[in-house]
Amino acid sequence: MAKTIQAIRGMNDCLPEQSGAWQLVESHIRTLAATYHYQEIRTPIVESTDLFKRSIGEVTDIVEKEMYTFEDRNGDSLTLRPEGTACCVRAGNQHGLLYNQQRRLWYMGPMFRHERPQKGRYRQFHQFGAEAYGFEGPDIDAEIIAMGARLWKAFGIEQSVTLQINTLGDTASRERYKLALVDYLTGFSDELDEDSKRRLSSNPLRILDTKSKETQKILEGAPTLFDYLDDASKQHFSSLCEHLDALDIEYEINQKLVRGLDYYNRTVFEWVTNALGAQGTICAGGRYDGLVEQLGGKATPAIGFAMGIERLVLLMQEINTDDSFASSADVYVTALGDLAQLEAATIAEQIRDKYEGSKVILHCGGGNFKKQMKKADASGAKVAVIVGENEVSAGEYGVKYLREDTAQETHNIPSLLENLGKIINN
Repeated sequence: MAKTIQAIRGMNDCLPEQSGAWQLVESHIRTLAATYHYQEIRTPIVESTDLFKRSIGEVTDIVEKEMYTFEDRNGDSLTLRPEGTACCVRAGNQHGLLYNQQRRLWYMGPMFRHERPQKGRYRQFHQFGAEAYGFEGPDIDAEIIAMGARLWKAFGIEQSVTLQINTLGDTASRERYKLALVDYLTGFSDELDEDSKRRLSSNPLRILDTKSKETQKILEGAPTLFDYLDDASKQHFSSLCEHLDALDIEYEINQKLVRGLDYYNRTVFEWVTNALGAQGTICAGGRYDGLVEQLGGKATPAIGFAMGIERLVLLMQEINTDDSFASSADVYVTALGDLAQLEAATIAEQIRDKYEGSKVILHCGGGNFKKQMKKADASGAKVAVIVGENEVSAGEYGVKYLREDTAQETHNIPSLLENLGKIINN
């Protein structure tokens, strides 16, 4: 017997029982993007490796350890995209979408990182992202954050997420701060965790979001970035806070929030939850005003965010423990006998024609009445339409209610179609 082939570790199937929640999330995302008039952009899942080295940063964990990189037959180094922002900027530069223009874009699709798989962290994962180009002020920062707040309300999870914000200032501010931070931490170099020791010389700001409790304790006495900010960045951040206050969006200022990618400046933020254990960030982003120019375009202010769809689905299911995300049928059409099978197929098509988007299951494969009704009940359908040879002869068909205590009804075709509308649309 041949060995059964399994999915690659960390790359998961989305089974039919799970897809209802995904479809709900994706539907709300599309509605959200349209509400704010963001336009969809679709980019390839494979890009030049240099795109991510130049944008994310060569000394980040993603580039150093996590990218799926390979050479194609021409010897070019290619990478499965680990995130979407760099791809958006590459496409915008290539097709002339960004320079001297204001653009609001969104994307959704799979990303790839070679991490240790665990709940909420996978090697193939899916993200929804929104990016805004050509806007300098904090008003667009607030809009980007408000999009997340609106989505949490749509899912009824707003009480389970917290917004954390920070500012990284401009490049000169960060460089001054890095020198002060390294000078402080060097005095504790023997006490730092291994990751922090490595980052001390390569990416010291990432030490601020360490998970090591010992290093966190050392950081309590470290200088803060706020003390090194330029005046323009301070004003930008203060105005952002005023916008969020006006929008009644609650937030916490977390001065250790730096994000893991090199391209961020000024505003950074994360939406976090305590309901998913270690993988508590469900949405994150910030400003990256220098990235468009860094990747070959003209200087363009920019801000964006990305949210992990797997984590969002997990959070929804964690909070809503009922079966509200299950995908159920509206109508189950039985077929008792050969003659009835033809009539049942016709009736099922008539229902689909009259009620576009209705979920209609036609019973196939025969079986007695009890067996068919058992399948009808298992489908989650609201009603079953009874089509047997006696019903065909009489031109009258039974409607059995499966989810409420209502007496079975009998209808001819016009009456059946009319009455099913009340059930399907309820």
